[in-house]
Amino acid sequence: MKIQLIGLPTDINSSFERGPAQAPAAIRTELFSDRGNLATECGYEIGREIDLADAGDLPLQEGGGDAALIRAAVVRAHHGGSTPLFLGGDHAVTWPILEGIHDVHGPVNILHFDAHPDLYDDFEGNPRSHASPFARIMETGLARRLVQVGIRTMNRHCREQAARFGVEVHEMRGFAPEQTPVLEGPLYISFDLDALDPSQVPGVSHPEPGGLWLRDVLNILDRQTAPIVGADVVELNPRRDVGNLAAITAAKLVREIAALMVRNNS
Repeated sequence: MKIQLIGLPTDINSSFERGPAQAPAAIRTELFSDRGNLATECGYEIGREIDLADAGDLPLQEGGGDAALIRAAVVRAHHGGSTPLFLGGDHAVTWPILEGIHDVHGPVNILHFDAHPDLYDDFEGNPRSHASPFARIMETGLARRLVQVGIRTMNRHCREQAARFGVEVHEMRGFAPEQTPVLEGPLYISFDLDALDPSQVPGVSHPEPGGLWLRDVLNILDRQTAPIVGADVVELNPRRDVGNLAAITAAKLVREIAALMVRNNS
């Protein structure tokens, strides 16, 4: 199988501060750095068992036409025989990505890693906010099942939204990795880097203490066996990164998700 890496340099829908638009370049730098190699923990390597082509960044203008460009990129990748793996950008990009995925595959199951549920109906007057993509995804029927892992910021509104949409929320309080279900396919993986504890990943706009450890995340991913039709790694903010730790972690996640795609889709 083929994987297409696609950058989405946009953070127009971020709240509080900007920065994730710079993330695709930072992730690529670490992904292809001589600091490490292109091997993954299961033994697959980019360039050998993993056929990954970098399609570069979409020419996003942070305007009304960006969503259509993102949707079209998803469809184009699939029609070209590739599974898309997106580098955000803020989390708002996941909504148009899932619209494109739906055009090809219909409703999918989503495994979503995040400190925040991103279920706000209309955050700060912006229905396209990076705090709202999963409200849009669920209300438009793009997902059959949404499982959220790492959540530790559930306010009353988001709890009501989760109940409304039947979202399966695995909060950090009392969390055990083995509680995360093994989902059926087609499966989409959305990874917000602030799901991880900020002591490991400082380079995010909204650090929330008490988060996941990367080893737990990798074990959760390794348990997934369903065919994967797409994925994103989002919300790296290079302006806040320390020693490129968040970018290095994002690059590792890209490698491991790509390996999972090859393993599960073969």
